[in-house]
Amino acid sequence: MSLTGSDQSFNVAERFLDGQDGRRTALLTQDGPTSYDELRAQVNRAGNALRALGAGRGDRVLIALRDGVEYVATWFAAQRIGAVTVEVYNFLGTGDYRYYLDYLKPKVVVADVGTAPKLREAGAREIVVVGAEPGELAPGEHHFETLVAKLPPVLDAVHVDGDDEAIWKLTSGSTGKPKACRLTARSPWLSFQWYARTALGISEDDVVLPVPKLFFGYARDLVALFPLGVGGTGILFPERSTADTIFDLVERYRPTILVNVPTMMKAMLEHPGAGGKDLSSLRFVTSAGEHLPPDLHRRWLDTFGVEVIDGIGSSEAYHGYITNRPGESRVGTLGKVVPGYRARVVDDGGKALPDGEVGVLEVSGEPVALGYYRSPEKSAATFPAEHTVRSGDLFTRDEDGYFHYRGRADDLLKVGGVWVAPVEIENCLATHPAVEACAVVGYEDGGLTRSRAYVVVSDPVEAAELQRYVRERLAPYKYPRDIRFVDALPETPSGKVDRGRLRDAA
Repeated sequence: MSLTGSDQSFNVAERFLDGQDGRRTALLTQDGPTSYDELRAQVNRAGNALRALGAGRGDRVLIALRDGVEYVATWFAAQRIGAVTVEVYNFLGTGDYRYYLDYLKPKVVVADVGTAPKLREAGAREIVVVGAEPGELAPGEHHFETLVAKLPPVLDAVHVDGDDEAIWKLTSGSTGKPKACRLTARSPWLSFQWYARTALGISEDDVVLPVPKLFFGYARDLVALFPLGVGGTGILFPERSTADTIFDLVERYRPTILVNVPTMMKAMLEHPGAGGKDLSSLRFVTSAGEHLPPDLHRRWLDTFGVEVIDGIGSSEAYHGYITNRPGESRVGTLGKVVPGYRARVVDDGGKALPDGEVGVLEVSGEPVALGYYRSPEKSAATFPAEHTVRSGDLFTRDEDGYFHYRGRADDLLKVGGVWVAPVEIENCLATHPAVEACAVVGYEDGGLTRSRAYVVVSDPVEAAELQRYVRERLAPYKYPRDIRFVDALPETPSGKVDRGRLRDAA
């Protein structure tokens, strides 16, 4: 099936769920398998519950749940009734939830029992609580399991126009307050066809295990959306991801795809038993969310022998728009443009640059967001034309059509009159045997911009040694003028390095 016209009637839940063999396993959890028939019944019950609470077409449903069948059922239920889904991390502080409630104005909030008190304190009124005892609820709150159980497992899908808003994906907030990307009903279906099926070759035989949690669209789409479009299976677990947990889940479920991030790839490589772990069930590992250093990529291949499919996507363009392909992956690149999208490396004026020159990445395609919610100035700067996003990422493209990441445009530092990309310094430092993790940001020194490296080490090392190490491998002016040793790098909820906090600390 395809969707090309804006006037076509469409429903995300119907398109991804209703055509699958009901006997097949849709989801695997610690409680056992959930078939497509069972998932559809729970989606319909949850949809009836959302309707009973007043949610309908165009209303926002905020999901703040730990990973599980209830999460997936609620997401599809909101889509089935024509509502707009928005997801947030379920381990945020009260202040963060207050911001989201004020900004998003959801009609209904669905939260787990551990998150509900913070949302209640933040001002949420219509909360459906998953996993609570009935006596734990505050006045006006609703017990998910009781509410859903008494409602029928039948619900007609609300059809919307393909260009109607259906999904809001939140940016990571690493460069300011998170913003909601307003995405259309057809965006996930087109991304599924172009990225998941065409580029990755996902099939009904795939069993997908995520490292990130479902609130991160990268994981939700690859685990609880795209596989379901072909009758495949997603694995869900509520615990936070650790190397031990991922190794155990691979052994238990034997997935075919591992949805990974470089931070966890490093943790898995440094696990004491890494060399003896059997990852042979995996046909490939995806990597996204943060830059994958080439040295880390090679170590993964040498240790586990499982192909890494590195790529890049964003909430602004729905999902992945540049990626390597199985059997064609090149270390140090993010691959080629996903068919359906168009990508150019452009200068500050939007003029396309020739291969080999560094510029900003501009991506066009129908899944690109309509803009940011309540942010007209930022929308105008980020979305220069319809279905087009100017990413803020610096890239080069080589003569074979492979794209190479060169850092964030807003991270560039002008040191001594010369532009320096922090990612280049970070890649160099990461190859030092004592360096566990690092991030480079700028700071002001007497009115001049300098580079500062925040470094996590496994063994004692002098700052001067790390500076010498960089000077010997890069142009001398690129070495970090200041080095700060830290126990850990701050992260956003999606697991990216929080450079904003590091810059504030600098």
